[in-house]
Amino acid sequence: MGVLLSVIIGCLAGYLGSIIFGRNGKKKGFSGLLIYLIIGIIGGFIGGSLFGWLGIGGGSLLWQLVSATVGALILLWIISLIRGK
Repeated sequence: MGVLLSVIIGCLAGYLGSIIFGRNGKKKGFSGLLIYLIIGIIGGFIGGSLFGWLGIGGGSLLWQLVSATVGALILLWIISLIRGK
């Protein structure tokens, strides 16, 4: 059950990060469940590490989603710097 929940949170965080960052369009953004999942899972690691390093956090599902979404936004920002767009 924990793995399924992590996948769901990862997909939601990747999707929310893409929408917030403005990369959800077909021409210039990321689309597809697999891409959202990858962005969300990597974002979860980034966000969890960042908030852990700062000493803030929580254990609720909402906090995990917020943390993963912030991490996804950071990841998308880094990708945009690398791609030069």
